[in-house]
Amino acid sequence: MTAAPLLTFASAGAYGSLQKYLVARYADAVVLTFAQIEDLVGFPLPHAAWVDPDWWRASAPGSTPSAQWQSWTLAKRRAAPNLPAETVLFERMPTGRNDQ
Repeated sequence: MTAAPLLTFASAGAYGSLQKYLVARYADAVVLTFAQIEDLVGFPLPHAAWVDPDWWRASAPGSTPSAQWQSWTLAKRRAAPNLPAETVLFERMPTGRNDQ
């Protein structure tokens, strides 16, 4: 089974502005509140983002990656949500890795 391809930077979808923001940050770690993410993307995060850590994880192998996951993955970051604090740590991925 082959993995579904990632979209390109130009077609990152609804979360493209988050991707652009993360690409422009030089820090290896960026922490954003859910409210800041909503300001960046211009719409409220879905309920699942607030209550389900799986919303922030990669899709099952072979399935189409979610738009939000693609946004930080294309920015070479991984997301580590802290749901009680309503924040997400976006850490730069080591070169050559393309996971969560």
